[in-house]
Amino acid sequence: MDLRKILEQLVRGVITVDEALKEIRLFALEQIDNSIRFDIGRSLRRDVPEIVFAEGKTAEELQKLITTVVPRVGRVIVSRLRKEHAEVLEKLSHGGLDVEVNERGRVAVIRRRGCEKPVYSCKIGIVTAGTADIAVAEEAKTVAEEMGCRTIAVYDVGVAGFQRVLEAVKTLKEEDVDVVIAVAGMEGALPSVIAALLDVPVIGVPTSVGYGAGGGGVAALYSMLQACPLGLAVVNIDNGVNAGVLAGLIGRRVALYRQK
Repeated sequence: MDLRKILEQLVRGVITVDEALKEIRLFALEQIDNSIRFDIGRSLRRDVPEIVFAEGKTAEELQKLITTVVPRVGRVIVSRLRKEHAEVLEKLSHGGLDVEVNERGRVAVIRRRGCEKPVYSCKIGIVTAGTADIAVAEEAKTVAEEMGCRTIAVYDVGVAGFQRVLEAVKTLKEEDVDVVIAVAGMEGALPSVIAALLDVPVIGVPTSVGYGAGGGGVAALYSMLQACPLGLAVVNIDNGVNAGVLAGLIGRRVALYRQK
């Protein structure tokens, strides 16, 4: 239950002041086995779903975290899944929770039955330079969609074949997107080109697919940071989650003003 519903039920007399206070206090920290302190109120404060970084967590820790927290907060995104986490997700899908897995993006959304994501009137364009960049793009896509935004994905449109970039830009213009996430490895040129051709904010995401001098995403990161076109922001290497959140916050804000 979110804070608005708690207050509405209090005003209607459905719950007492003491019951409302108890519910509000749930938006605090949830301690799990002295190894995890989960921020219950983060989604309430920021309108961003709680995102669990699965890498480094055991399957048992992940299962306990999800089964403890999801019944309270309604939904959780789990990023950077490993193969050993698949069994946990399978159990959860048969245990009363709705589980959606994006295997390519190594990300999953787990919801309490009946919990629905918001829907906002906004569009986010997501483009990749190459096929190898799609995994990071899919991570960003899942996060942005769970924040209530519609996504328009156009993949493998790198500057090695410039006509593909122009086709992608045309699609994004036709769809009238509010913000673009541009994912690229190697020299990381795509976000600069996209930012030079569109009149919306562009979020550059360098990926670690490059090799040789400046490999591992370093060259792409530096290239994006030194980009000439204005209106381009850059997140860390392979950080699809942060790109998705940033785009989602922009899209949500645009949608709220559209409603006025």
